[in-house]
Amino acid sequence: MKKIFVTGGAGYIGSHMVASLGEKGFDVLVYDNLATGHRDALLYGKLIVGDLQDTRLLRASLHDFKPDAVIHFAAFIQVGESVQEPLKYYINNSVNAINVLDAMKKEEINNFIFSSTAAVYGHPKCVPITEEDQINPINPYGRSKAFVERTLEDLSRANAFRYISLRYFNAAGADVLARIGERHYPETHLIPLILKAAKGERENVTIHGTDYDTPDGTCIRDYIHITDLVEAHSQALEYLFSGGKSDVFNCGYGHGYSVREVVDMARSVSGIHFPVIESQRREGDPPILIADSSKIRQKLHWQPRYDDLNFIIKTAWEWEKKNKS
Repeated sequence: MKKIFVTGGAGYIGSHMVASLGEKGFDVLVYDNLATGHRDALLYGKLIVGDLQDTRLLRASLHDFKPDAVIHFAAFIQVGESVQEPLKYYINNSVNAINVLDAMKKEEINNFIFSSTAAVYGHPKCVPITEEDQINPINPYGRSKAFVERTLEDLSRANAFRYISLRYFNAAGADVLARIGERHYPETHLIPLILKAAKGERENVTIHGTDYDTPDGTCIRDYIHITDLVEAHSQALEYLFSGGKSDVFNCGYGHGYSVREVVDMARSVSGIHFPVIESQRREGDPPILIADSSKIRQKLHWQPRYDDLNFIIKTAWEWEKKNKS
């Protein structure tokens, strides 16, 4: 039984990863300070409540557990907040990632999977975006992740350390059994915000910008179901365990949906006609963000199962109806 150490494992993506690892028979240890995670989201494994700035506890946890790999999810994710509080993001997303890598080096743990983001690309010149496209983040969130990617690249050249960096596009949906799902406070992601309006927890949904150069004037994004995203991590683990070299992969379906299309689908799934307000563009929102996912499909043999906006929103809706905000 291989052992996996998961930082930020009580959060949205982390908790779904832990559930998948547990179901596949891995021995899982979660390290999370519960600042944004939830203890009750952990369906498998054990939890150490600890901060990544506590390097003594971090190293002791790694030393005692002796994992075969580390999956690092622990990061702040709000772009707007990163602009207002850049140090918060550089400390947690960059410095704390370095703390993890340093502890791994001291404990001679050499397999690492990094939760990265499409935000490292900034405003892409071409769509779909490939992994070879220029890294040019436009906000502290994206820059904090890009810094870690550069660090990983240097580490892998210097010693036996190997990593996979997964650049997420728009993770969405919930566990297919509605056991766990998306819980951010405050919530900033489109689909849960829409569904909270359908529940009556919000007065309306705001569309930020209706004059983009897209078919219906609203932004287009590549939404990937959380289960397929988690499976990409599992494939990455197997790749590293089989001796694969360090690499970077986009995680998306290769096509997108506009904000209006997501709103319309949420109305169809929920059966509720919630109000929508049209507002001005938000600074820094590219018109279209779509992944070229051919590399991960070919190299890791990733085969997504839930490439269906209706299904994505349906699973999110089933979870949202259970979730008491």
